[in-house]
Amino acid sequence: MSPRGITPPHTSGPTAGASAPPIRRASMPAQPWHGFFRGLAAGLAGLLRRQDAAPAAPLAAWERAAITRRRVFLALIALSTTIATALMAQVQPPYQHPALQYGQIVLFALLFAWVSAGFFTAVMGFYVMLRGDRHALSRQDVRHDPIRPDARTAIIMPICNEHVSTVFAGLRATCESLANSGAQQLFDVYVLSDTSDPDIRSAEIKAWGELRETLGDNARIYYRWRQRRTKRKAGNVADFCRRWGRNYRYMVVLDADSVMSGDCLVNLVRLMEANPKAGIIQTAPQAVGHATIHARSQQFASRVTGRLFTLGMAYWQLGESHYWGHNAIIRVEPFMKHCGLAPLPGRGALSGEIMSHDFVEAALMRRAGYHVWLATDLTGSYEQQPPNLLEELQRDRRWCQGNLQNARLIAEPGLHAVHRAMLATGALAYASAPLWLAFVVLGVALWLTGGLGASVTAFGLPIAVGGLWVGTLAMLVLPRVLGIAGILLRSEQRFYGGTAVLLKSALLEAGLSVLQAPVRMVAHSVFVFAALTGWRIDWKSPPREAESLRWRDAARRLLPSTSVILGAAVAAAAVNPALMLWMAPIALPLLMAVPLAVFTSQEGRGRRVSERGLLRIPEETWTPAVLRHAWSYAARQQRPTRWADVLQDESLFDLVRTAMGNRHTDRGRRALARRQLLLDLSAERSAESLAPTERMRFLSEPQSLEQLRLRHSILRGQVYGRQLARDMDRPRAAPHALAINSLRPAGGNSRTLH
Repeated sequence: MSPRGITPPHTSGPTAGASAPPIRRASMPAQPWHGFFRGLAAGLAGLLRRQDAAPAAPLAAWERAAITRRRVFLALIALSTTIATALMAQVQPPYQHPALQYGQIVLFALLFAWVSAGFFTAVMGFYVMLRGDRHALSRQDVRHDPIRPDARTAIIMPICNEHVSTVFAGLRATCESLANSGAQQLFDVYVLSDTSDPDIRSAEIKAWGELRETLGDNARIYYRWRQRRTKRKAGNVADFCRRWGRNYRYMVVLDADSVMSGDCLVNLVRLMEANPKAGIIQTAPQAVGHATIHARSQQFASRVTGRLFTLGMAYWQLGESHYWGHNAIIRVEPFMKHCGLAPLPGRGALSGEIMSHDFVEAALMRRAGYHVWLATDLTGSYEQQPPNLLEELQRDRRWCQGNLQNARLIAEPGLHAVHRAMLATGALAYASAPLWLAFVVLGVALWLTGGLGASVTAFGLPIAVGGLWVGTLAMLVLPRVLGIAGILLRSEQRFYGGTAVLLKSALLEAGLSVLQAPVRMVAHSVFVFAALTGWRIDWKSPPREAESLRWRDAARRLLPSTSVILGAAVAAAAVNPALMLWMAPIALPLLMAVPLAVFTSQEGRGRRVSERGLLRIPEETWTPAVLRHAWSYAARQQRPTRWADVLQDESLFDLVRTAMGNRHTDRGRRALARRQLLLDLSAERSAESLAPTERMRFLSEPQSLEQLRLRHSILRGQVYGRQLARDMDRPRAAPHALAINSLRPAGGNSRTLH
């Protein structure tokens, strides 16, 4: 028996030096979607059939608890929303335009329900933080369970044009921690690249080779690059499943910025083994890594307030929980059988390939009869936050379109009600922004029509309406207060620098959040409009390294959308100066948007904030070994690897050839085109002048790459020979002429290259 109750498996199969194991083909079918109206009809038909079916099996204890909790949760939301909306309708004076009045009431009800849902989720999370949850999955229940040798697990990391040194630093720290856990032989690691940049791909291959050499033969680290990059990350994962999924019982999906400890990975496998009906177990990754003020603020909020929301969601979701697409373990067989993603029918931005695949895969896994859990007490799972506001908004732009797209699947037959609700709330997370904006605009319109004349105080608002606003703000602020209270009650303030520093950090984070909220509202409103009207959405990976924003970049990205709102505010204030009070909470942060984005993106200022103890998180006070190692490896200065290094460095060239696998590409039109391109190269037009697409093709064709390297070395020899001839003041020689002529076939046909 190896350490910690883990039985080592029998070693067999491919050698550790192979770029990938032998392929074992399997299918991953994707069923076409019904569409909204056909889904409704199929769902109703299914309800009628279930009425005549045999009685269902008795519910498990956690399922009965989940039903009770969800009923209480919905009742609290409905009760608070009804009371607040009734007060809003009662205190409103007669308006000249009743349509505006009714519109404002409807918007208020929707937005108050949204705010109250978050508030009661945080309250439930506060309860769990103090009292625990006996129905939740817990590592304590399986910490001594042995793992059978056939529980083989693949760790897969899909990447696409990432910062290579940061990605492989985190992966190395994860693999080393896994080796220290004594369970390394249970896991194989796959780097699945969709990279389209030849320099980055060359750096990936070099980093992969160095990682294999560093970890030794006991660590099976594989690398695969896809030529046909379909369906983005979901397609990359599905491609892995079709090729090698049959080799594994489980797979752990990582993001490019993920770091996980060996104990966390082993406990995930233990939880899966102990719960055979679990299809997905999601960890709660902690945000760490970047030093900018923006990232530090987000990390602090995630630890103080975000933890309550995570615990609260797990409390009422239980076995019908979220999957966030990374730092989670998946049961491979049902995933391949039931979670294939077909494109959404129709035209427009909300059709085509599914972009935000994680919520949909969780819903399909639950429909197949497997449970989806959020394991909140697993430590050792980490990710990064975007380093600045612009990159956060770029990420949100992608998520916005994906979540709105997923709303088309709400009526799909067979989905669990909780997952239907998650698809709806995922869309509402972004649709709430234009709703807030519409609510503000309606308020301005009502003010301009003179409807607020009778019961206006000196501050320009009806007293009862002011009270409702205070209640709404209280629901927004109280989760932060509960987060601080939970830390104090658990005596954890020492990890945040002490009570005084904790409170100062909370005030600083809250202030930044208030200033950034209007910017997010306007940006998300634009994103929703773009998604619904078909504006192009670029799917780009966020940077893994923090870079200070330039003023012109921040102005170019933020000024166009914010200027429209500011212009409307100025116009409204010109009509009625009292409106400035109503518009100030939005207008002032928008005026500060550009300098605030630049200020919070600077690492130097972030470090100075950290030196004062502000916005610190427990991982900075007591840093786990896996993070210390990841940060240490990422901080090492290395010369960037470029495409030309593949042609000049023999060991890197051999590694690139190994990474291609057994490919035969010496026939066909593309091969002929590569050969003609080789013959067209000269000392003046070297291999470095090739277009990026041509470089990528050479990196995919072993024979062509070998010939290009030979041609490159010959041309370099020619240049060297000319320089040498000039230096020696004698007639220029033509070194390697025989080698050049050997590239041309007999008969002078330049279309064929031997």
